[in-house]
Amino acid sequence: MSLYMVIESFKDGDPAPIYERFAERGRMMPEGLRYVSSWIDERLHRCYQVMETDDPKLFDAWIANWSDLMDFEVCRVIGSDEAARRVAALRAERGDG
Repeated sequence: MSLYMVIESFKDGDPAPIYERFAERGRMMPEGLRYVSSWIDERLHRCYQVMETDDPKLFDAWIANWSDLMDFEVCRVIGSDEAARRVAALRAERGDG
């Protein structure tokens, strides 16, 4: 499973409609897309979610359920250990150490 950071920006900076829909319908995620964890900024304008999937196309169906209330940025991410391995490999390729 690949990890993704999803940045949700609440339209008009208003979280109330999002929390209302979530209370009524849940996350409305397709099978194969898994919520891991999330954080909200202090102003209640943005949400940062970590999600997992083997099929990034599943984000399209999920985003369609929420796009009237939020704008989305979806970024594939790797953990710190993996990043360190990749940097070490790059340095080795360049002869940096």
